[in-house]
Amino acid sequence: MPLYHSILTGIAVGDGKTHTAYKRANISKEVGDKAIEELCDLGIIKLDKSKKVFTSWAEEDGEKVSNKLYFTSPFLRFWFAFISPLFKGIKEGDYKEVREKFQNRKSEFTNLIFEQLSQEVLKTSFKDDKIVECSSYWDNEIELEIYAKTKSGKIIAGSCKYTNSKIKKSELTKLQEKCKKAKIKADIFVIFSKQGFSSELKSLKGENIKLYTIKNFKLLVENE
Repeated sequence: MPLYHSILTGIAVGDGKTHTAYKRANISKEVGDKAIEELCDLGIIKLDKSKKVFTSWAEEDGEKVSNKLYFTSPFLRFWFAFISPLFKGIKEGDYKEVREKFQNRKSEFTNLIFEQLSQEVLKTSFKDDKIVECSSYWDNEIELEIYAKTKSGKIIAGSCKYTNSKIKKSELTKLQEKCKKAKIKADIFVIFSKQGFSSELKSLKGENIKLYTIKNFKLLVENE
């Protein structure tokens, strides 16, 4: 259906928030909400609600945060972002546009996959005090790639950086400042990095600050 296609394309190329997808598809919230419910029932996408907790007066003043939408499969996201919108050219054997579009959005596309895999690694790495909830956090001002809770009630906040440079101490400082702004009292800070960390940041590693590299991702294979 054209409506489904428009919404799915909007999710694939946008920030995943419901209001962004509806705006791209040029539909009302009422129409969009119904379509999203049907797409979730079909198992194509899943809906995640913000962990932001509002006071009653804030909701009355209209201070709300959009839900986020995720594809249940990275392939589906790839299809609706790069293949489906350019299918005519691909069918005719012209791959130039799809290659250019993928190259321009490659970083954005891989960042989310790295974030989702990092969440799975985190859940696997906590054995004694198991993680009972793990996703991301967002409100109208900040976003955290990782927001988790352990069985004992500890709060974990984290960031994921899929870059070609080592992550410095400033990333930890930025993460801590975000938590303070969002009024999140994190017990443990975690950072995932593709290329590792600076010596200064590694020296801070401990029970309350945990650092993960690509090598840690072997936990996902070992637990299959």
